[in-house]
Amino acid sequence: MADKLIIFDTTLRDGEQSPGASMTKDEKVRIARQLERLKVDVIEAGFAAASQGDFESIKAISLAVREPIICSLSRANDRDISRAAEALAGAERKRIHTFIATSPLHMEMKLRMSPDQVLEQAIQAVRFARSFTDDVEFSPEDASRSDIDFLCRVIEAVIKEGATTINFADTVGYGVPELYGNTLKTLRERIPNSDKVVWSVHCHNDLGMAVANSLAGVMIGGARQVECTINGLGERAGNTALEEIVMAVRTRKDYFNLDFGIDTTQIVATSKLVSQITGFAVQPNKAVVGANAFAHASGIHQDGILKARDTYEIMRAEDVGWAANKIVLGKLSGRNAFKQRLQELGIALESEAEVNAAFTRFKELADKKSEIFDEDIMSLVSDEAHSHDNEYYRYVSLAQHSETGERPSAKVVFAIDGVEATCQGNGNGPVDAIVNAIESKTQSGSELLLFSVNAITTGTQSQGEVTMRLSKAGRIVNGVGADPDIVVASAKAYLSALNKLHSKIEKLNPQL
Repeated sequence: MADKLIIFDTTLRDGEQSPGASMTKDEKVRIARQLERLKVDVIEAGFAAASQGDFESIKAISLAVREPIICSLSRANDRDISRAAEALAGAERKRIHTFIATSPLHMEMKLRMSPDQVLEQAIQAVRFARSFTDDVEFSPEDASRSDIDFLCRVIEAVIKEGATTINFADTVGYGVPELYGNTLKTLRERIPNSDKVVWSVHCHNDLGMAVANSLAGVMIGGARQVECTINGLGERAGNTALEEIVMAVRTRKDYFNLDFGIDTTQIVATSKLVSQITGFAVQPNKAVVGANAFAHASGIHQDGILKARDTYEIMRAEDVGWAANKIVLGKLSGRNAFKQRLQELGIALESEAEVNAAFTRFKELADKKSEIFDEDIMSLVSDEAHSHDNEYYRYVSLAQHSETGERPSAKVVFAIDGVEATCQGNGNGPVDAIVNAIESKTQSGSELLLFSVNAITTGTQSQGEVTMRLSKAGRIVNGVGADPDIVVASAKAYLSALNKLHSKIEKLNPQL
């Protein structure tokens, strides 16, 4: 019998710590519902004590998603744990995940606490968390740089207090596969009550070894839970990529001999949704979910594929949800067909008014391009959602002029808190002119860190999806806009980013 590998998804918590990847409550609920369709075992929905927004998101996800365990992160103190318990109150199944740093560097420089103080706080935190739920996870932060004797003391004590999952956190991506796996194995051998808990791995990708370290933790160290994110999203270089873990275990079952509950056909759809909402594009050569993951350019490879598919493909594209772009709807399609397609794509709109608004946008898009793909529908619904989230600024229209030998100019009309404003600007290019025009009115003082354009589908009629990343006073936000005209998409993206800056929702980002 193969063991069960628990897939713990932290896209909505650790993944959101990517600079600019913050999501609204509605966006988090959309992703959580898709994670439920993907059949992940645990969804870490956020960090309840970080902000009111995170608290409300966890609360909403707890009510909207019923199959997976819903988890909230908390530091090892009563306030955080109480807040997590309150946010999780409506969950069918819930988990409190508490942590405290255990490495000498973190204890001395960050916590200003002695090892004995850290030990006592860890014990008290798990004891308190157990008063709210029987499912308590404990993580020694920066475990891969911690003293192993001290780790044994702390972990043995929190297991005695009732922790049910122990997470060996490689917080800064310091681990090396063989060493990481063997350290976990040593902990399990030395701690007398180690068999009372599920062991978990949580790895960061600073040295490009998050997936390798996680799998070493599973195979060498005996972990049976992997903490990961969609597309490897996360702070700094990111986290362990869920899609890579799942397909490695599935493809090499001869070696891993592990089962999991994931519906792999939902992987690509989940990847696209997360990419679209966060504005973090997936690189073409990304394993499993990259656009080139199943493309073959070499003549030798193409010949081999034609003769026998498994000569150069170790997994099938359709098994992870890839399919040829399918025309699903056109300008003659009716509202019922559109509504049915929304359901098939897992897009749940809360009211008939939202369906009608999305259908209107669909009809407008169908007049501009003859072929409407699933990705187009996902984009227009996402764009519609963005237009209502903290909508202090709202795009209305623009006129733009570019001519060889002349400096481009733009005239932009947008609403500021419901009042229309008109502004003009010049720039080195049409997008620069648009940004300068908007800034002449908003005077946000923000710095543009990233301007990125991606085609949503193929061909010259494809919608352009633009991401603008802005920074101001230490806050970094992403704005996303989509339109067949990439200049219009750029204006929408810039205003979307300004809306997020205007919201002034502050977050604490504990690193784990």
